[in-house]
Amino acid sequence: MNQLEAFLEKTWDYLLSRDPHKIEQMYLSLDASSRHLVYAHLQKMVNEPGWQPEQVLSARMALQVIELTSKEK
Repeated sequence: MNQLEAFLEKTWDYLLSRDPHKIEQMYLSLDASSRHLVYAHLQKMVNEPGWQPEQVLSARMALQVIELTSKEK
């Protein structure tokens, strides 16, 4: 696994962990462009068919944490 693959795996592991601290930590470590891409992808996971129920729950939790984090900052 190269560095980019390792970074992406860790990023999504944290974002979909259902652990508010890990989600917030990872989201805040991203630049504005990456935050936008992550948010858009999570929205797709929640709203588009084809995702496993557990993935949808994880994405929904991540969106909730991100929205709370964004309001606080």
